[in-house]
Amino acid sequence: MTHHDSATRPLRPVLPGPGAGLRWGLLGVVAFSFTVPMTRVALGGLSPLLVGSARAVVAAGLAVLCLGLARERLPRGRQWARLAVVGAGVVVGFPLLTSYALTTAPASHGAVVVAMLPAATAVTTVVRSGERPRRAFWVAAAAGAVAALVFASFQGDGFGGLHRADLLLVAAVLAAAVGYAEGGLLARELGAWQTISWALVVCAPPMLVLALVALRAGAPQATPTEWAAFGYLAVVSMFLGFLAWYRGLAIGPMASVSQVQLAQPVLTIAWAGLLLGEEVTTATVLGGVAVVACAAGAVRVRSAPAGPPRTGQVRVRRGGR
Repeated sequence: MTHHDSATRPLRPVLPGPGAGLRWGLLGVVAFSFTVPMTRVALGGLSPLLVGSARAVVAAGLAVLCLGLARERLPRGRQWARLAVVGAGVVVGFPLLTSYALTTAPASHGAVVVAMLPAATAVTTVVRSGERPRRAFWVAAAAGAVAALVFASFQGDGFGGLHRADLLLVAAVLAAAVGYAEGGLLARELGAWQTISWALVVCAPPMLVLALVALRAGAPQATPTEWAAFGYLAVVSMFLGFLAWYRGLAIGPMASVSQVQLAQPVLTIAWAGLLLGEEVTTATVLGGVAVVACAAGAVRVRSAPAGPPRTGQVRVRRGGR
């Protein structure tokens, strides 16, 4: 072929444009914002153990299919342990804990407690990467946690009246925060969809066992609407949403992309009112505003220039494989 032959056009690398990380992050947040309402719908005819475990099994099947078609290479060395951390947080911990919590807690109530997630993710990312943020960051993060707990207490039996569901939701937030932070960092090495796919594969065996246990306890008696909600949880919340979210975090900047998550509780409360007919009280709105404001403060303070990493810690560089 000659130099002027059209078949010899040079290949140019496709680089994400400005704001690509934010757009992918927003897409993931919109997908996640339906998770709590859809979980409430699915629980109408399915057990919490089945909802929390079987959705991961279905998503793992999709992950295996995608990994096989793409002929992805296996993770190496320590990446397997990090994938187990991601899976423990977002594949096992968050789905199971929220499924049990939402058997009694309204979706709008759960959305306010889960609103701690952006600040919790920022804290775990700080610890993981060895950053040294300003004192204002820790103040804002602590204020957000206190605001969420106070809201949950007063929505229960008065101050100090935290219900079992609230404790489960707080534990779910902590689990997801660890999975989000580690997954966002690992996505820069393995790729966005590869990270959640391998995490699903790692967690598939125990989740399959739990799903079989749930099925042995009794055949599910669900309506088509409840099965459709379960399908959303398995395909979108457990797989497609993470593809968008981890891609956004991988493109970054991670501190800026994580701010998009502040819209999630607002959207979730809106869906709870529109789709489930839940009454959105003044206390719910005020609680959501307080928690989101504190989370926004923590994330934005962390976005500001910080000190160097602590001794022995290595700052993670951006970039693909």
